[in-house]
Amino acid sequence: MIPIPKTLKNRNLLRISDFTPSELKLVIEHSQYLKSCQYERTEHRLLIDRTIALLFEKPSTRTRVSFAAGIAHLGGSALNFSTPDLQLGNGESLRDTALVLSRYVDGIVFRTFSHAKLEQFAESSEVPVINGLTDTHHPCQALADALTIQEHCGSFKDTKIAFLGDGENNVCHSLIEICSALGGSLVVASPSEYMPAEKIRQESSLTAATTGAKIEYTDDAREAATGADVLYTDVWISMGRETEIEERRSAFVPFGIDESIFSLANDHAVLMHCLPARIGEEITEPLLYGPQSAVWDQAENRMHAQKALLSLIIQ
Repeated sequence: MIPIPKTLKNRNLLRISDFTPSELKLVIEHSQYLKSCQYERTEHRLLIDRTIALLFEKPSTRTRVSFAAGIAHLGGSALNFSTPDLQLGNGESLRDTALVLSRYVDGIVFRTFSHAKLEQFAESSEVPVINGLTDTHHPCQALADALTIQEHCGSFKDTKIAFLGDGENNVCHSLIEICSALGGSLVVASPSEYMPAEKIRQESSLTAATTGAKIEYTDDAREAATGADVLYTDVWISMGRETEIEERRSAFVPFGIDESIFSLANDHAVLMHCLPARIGEEITEPLLYGPQSAVWDQAENRMHAQKALLSLIIQ
């Protein structure tokens, strides 16, 4: 079993930009190692006698199960809670909840709505906090995405990634941050009224200037897809946006990935989607389940990336 570097010990991960490019590369490299350990049945119980609380205010399949399974593989224990299970659901403060949980567990994964709420919780926690998803950021998904792109495309730097759809959602924001940190080439294609947050764009532009990344934005889906090595999409109506269903569906129709759009990409291109998918909206069924879909590898890689993250920050 390889020695675990101490550089990330006791760190929070609330957004991708919390880690430096070299630290992100360390997590991805460790993800690859732990994935090989699992496939080869090699001992990698790095969290023996460690307990992690999983706190969810939003529904979850991949985040909940991948963290719980990964913690078990690492020899630790996962305690899984929804808000109604705790006094937090009866009005106990975030501060008090964080302070109490810190006395019982070695780390906390928190999936909530407001990113400011996550930050407030982390300020009071005495153990590391990992963002399981907020409205603004989804860093664990981005780590899994980077691992998937490296597996399928070889070199992150020489790969053109095109994200089509809702540019202002959490997945796109974290993808922008990790591409800028790792020197990637990313084109975000979205309707002008749904472009990524200006703050994210400005911050990532500064990072890209130091790493050589190329991050572009367009409202032309076909332009973005042309020559792409990776075509990435997400649902058009994220949790909390249900009141905007009709206007979003209308705006995003030209940004759905169908066979016509996919034909513009390189012959070897792969398709990515963070799931859950709405077939017939942002993606077609033949593409989702087709031979060039990396979606299921991407879903699996959530677990490997999160195992790496957990073992690096909780030691």
